[in-house]
Amino acid sequence: MSRAPRTTRVLNTALGPFATGYRDPEASWAKAVAQVEKTAGTQDHAFADDLGQILQGAAEIPRLSPLGWFLIFNEVKGKYVNRLRVNRALSEHPQVADEQITAPVFVCGLPRTATTLAHRVLAQSPDHRGPLTWELHHTTLHDPHTAQRVIKQLEQALSLMELVAPGLQQKHPTYIDRPEESVLFFAHGPQWPLQRGPMSSYSAWLADKHDVRSQYEYLKLGLQVLQHGREPKRWVLKYPGHLGDMDTIRQVFPDATFVWTHRDPVTVIGSFASLLETLQAMCQRETDPAEIGRAALDHLVAQVERGLAARTNMPLSSIVDVPYHNLSADPVTVVPQVYAAIGARWTTHDQEHLAEVIAKPKGAPSHQYDLSRYVDRAEADAAFAQYNRMLDRLDLRDATPAVEL
Repeated sequence: MSRAPRTTRVLNTALGPFATGYRDPEASWAKAVAQVEKTAGTQDHAFADDLGQILQGAAEIPRLSPLGWFLIFNEVKGKYVNRLRVNRALSEHPQVADEQITAPVFVCGLPRTATTLAHRVLAQSPDHRGPLTWELHHTTLHDPHTAQRVIKQLEQALSLMELVAPGLQQKHPTYIDRPEESVLFFAHGPQWPLQRGPMSSYSAWLADKHDVRSQYEYLKLGLQVLQHGREPKRWVLKYPGHLGDMDTIRQVFPDATFVWTHRDPVTVIGSFASLLETLQAMCQRETDPAEIGRAALDHLVAQVERGLAARTNMPLSSIVDVPYHNLSADPVTVVPQVYAAIGARWTTHDQEHLAEVIAKPKGAPSHQYDLSRYVDRAEADAAFAQYNRMLDRLDLRDATPAVEL
């Protein structure tokens, strides 16, 4: 077991008398829903009821802390506020539903495989657009004044987050006004138990009753809202979890292209589990590295198996493989090849700014982790035997890196 950071423990003491909603999550959520709907002047009861499943599961997290409940509850509440915001945009501007989301690119792959870099490189093209962090939290029609206000609020929240999750920015740098993962827009998914802690009833609900397709239909609606009234560009989206949903994504976005980044999965597990431990430490009084490692391994194996199964039923042209070591060894060659593979323009401007785009922030420390803290290497190797056979055909795992990704 590892204890939460000192700042987190202080906040837990301060919040203890107030963050008690976990004792009756249903009643706490009903009260919050009423407040949100009164402010918004509208409602979406089916969506609100489904969000309540998250809080029911959160109340079951072992070692749940007052700060953890406070953070989860407010995040779920924010999801409902944003849903009503999106609904209002569609109600007041029905033509939003006519916006065409053409040939979107979904960057996916196991976590910690340079999905962020691939997303950043592709989204920086003048012909492309990635949803910004603040837009995924506050999805609305174009309004510069709203943008300034929301960005300022979220930057303040990000500064506070670093106090309760030291090292989080080092492990997953986040910038409020830059493209970020589509999971920030999603209401549901395995990210909740992975990042917060075991949530048995919610995980069961996800497996038995959650409609994944509805999640991507909602994502499409969010993109239509963000696109309306602005110059249409090709959307570039990123989330490692898209890997397990490729077949569903093709149902909602039939002309989607997938950029699948690849890396040694054993390396991935250690880095991913370390990130999860940092996130779970915000929500639990103590974290269990072995429990986190098991959850991380099971999740990643399932994602790879679903991705491998999906690609057998998809046109070869719809998947672009980007091997991690090839990319790090020769980005000047590999990145233009990726552009060509997705049918995008590679310009002199792109070439001139490639080094700037792929560079890590100055002074950024490397993410340090110990695989043995979470899983047994031999077990992890065996679990990914099928994927490793494909990886050996794709990547040069002994290539000398030219850049640190």
